[in-house]
Amino acid sequence: MKRLQLVIFILVLVELSAQDANDQERQINIVYGANFTKDEVQFPGASIFSKDDKQVQFEHQGADLWCDIAIFYQKENRLKAIGNIRLNQGDSIQMTSGKINYDGNTKLAKAWENVVLNNSDMTLRTDTLYFNREKQESYYNSSGTIVDTANTLTSTIGRYYMIPKKYQFINDVYIKNPEYTIESEQLDYYTSSRNAYMYGPSTITGKTYKIYCERGFYDTTIESGYGIKNTRIDYNNRIIEGDSVYFDKATEFASATNNITVTDTINNGIIRAHYAEVFKAKDSLFATKRAVSISLVEQDSLYMHGDTLMLTGKPEQRILRAFRNAKFYKTDLSGKCDSIHFDQTTGITQLITDPILWNLENQMTGDSIHLISDLETEKLDSLKVINNAFIISQDTIGKTGFNQAKGKDLFGKFIENELKIIDLVKNTEVIYYMYNDDDELLGINKTICSSIRLLMAENDIEDITFYTEPDGDIFPEKDLPKSSRKLKGFIWRGEERIRKKEDIFDEDDNNIQLVKINGIDLPMDSEEVQDTTPEEPGPINSTTKNAKATEVKKPEIRKKTP
Repeated sequence: MKRLQLVIFILVLVELSAQDANDQERQINIVYGANFTKDEVQFPGASIFSKDDKQVQFEHQGADLWCDIAIFYQKENRLKAIGNIRLNQGDSIQMTSGKINYDGNTKLAKAWENVVLNNSDMTLRTDTLYFNREKQESYYNSSGTIVDTANTLTSTIGRYYMIPKKYQFINDVYIKNPEYTIESEQLDYYTSSRNAYMYGPSTITGKTYKIYCERGFYDTTIESGYGIKNTRIDYNNRIIEGDSVYFDKATEFASATNNITVTDTINNGIIRAHYAEVFKAKDSLFATKRAVSISLVEQDSLYMHGDTLMLTGKPEQRILRAFRNAKFYKTDLSGKCDSIHFDQTTGITQLITDPILWNLENQMTGDSIHLISDLETEKLDSLKVINNAFIISQDTIGKTGFNQAKGKDLFGKFIENELKIIDLVKNTEVIYYMYNDDDELLGINKTICSSIRLLMAENDIEDITFYTEPDGDIFPEKDLPKSSRKLKGFIWRGEERIRKKEDIFDEDDNNIQLVKINGIDLPMDSEEVQDTTPEEPGPINSTTKNAKATEVKKPEIRKKTP
């Protein structure tokens, strides 16, 4: 029994000794007190130290503090320092200010009056700074300026995480660099990598580009980054918008993914797609995944689609190519083929490989079809169908037969945006249903000759002129067998006609599964933070408290080239 009591007594002594050691370790130590006095009226229970030829000095758990005057509450383990304050924490952190309150139990400090915080990477200046030595964090809420070797940063609210060397800025964030500026409502900045992560409306303005996003990443050393929310880049006479947009200054390259719009600010053209790349040096654009080009032709929008779109050339010298399953649509004109080639310098649009063109109710086919625009007015001027030209339209009155004309080549003329004149040359043939003014069928004209001119009015044949020894006749309907009412090579493809802009997309285009955009998570709230000084609670902001203090890994950017 006595032995057990002895063991308990020894354990109590050990515990008390350990507790006393911990208390001594937490205690603020006086290194140099200089002049000593007390003032129980103003500072009850405090010891007052003032400098002589040397400043007053205190030490606490790896930090040294110098000041002109110190009001030290030894029992409460806290002090107030006044005048020419310098606080050193090891070799990495140095802070100067006019005044400071410090609590040795919580290791919380409040410094104010011309506060300057220095480490090896940057200098922070603010009027009031809260410093948590336990968590190695500091913050301000009344404007601050940070300067590193490359950038000058200002904000209304800022928090500095010393372990990852990360700043979190809130409200009126501004970064100034000789090459660019950044304005943001919320931004995280890592002083070692100089990477910036933006979590609110942000604008980056460089010498040759401008980026806006509401969540994004930017490497300030190489001027490269991406946005993943409401992103827009003004870049080389183009505006690029999309769910995710990547930009790299060194390679003069930008790419975008999902719900993309690329606007040509000079030619007022638009390209929409779900993946696109822009090469500034080559002045080229590559787009795929439900890609469509939209341009204005005679106050009407022209929509052009292909599995892949490529736009190259300088402004006013653009060449647009649509590859594979190419289609286009405007109100009175549509077509499809394997590929489309448009050259702005010549005004020629070529429909290549198995082309078909619809001008309202008129179907035209041939080996190759060219649409020619007037270079001055940019209006449609003329049409060429080269080799095996064939034009068909359904008889608009009887609704059972088809008006047809064919020849080696076809040449058409547009007047005020309407196809008015059609010339067919070499080995031409015609089948045409003729009616009187009462819409009674007079007969079916079937003629061959060397060339034919059709004059069009209101999308119908108004007059036919046959040239050079025409051979044919007008047959009563009963005298012309149905098998003789179609020219050789006749194929009616009315069910394929593109009647509205949505028809340029097929089922695969409309069922594209958009890729998931991975990137930057919002700062995470994981636990409650109570940052306080001995006399004043620190600010707790719903957007800043408990923010994740680790740098986000950049996603892999895959560059595709056409």
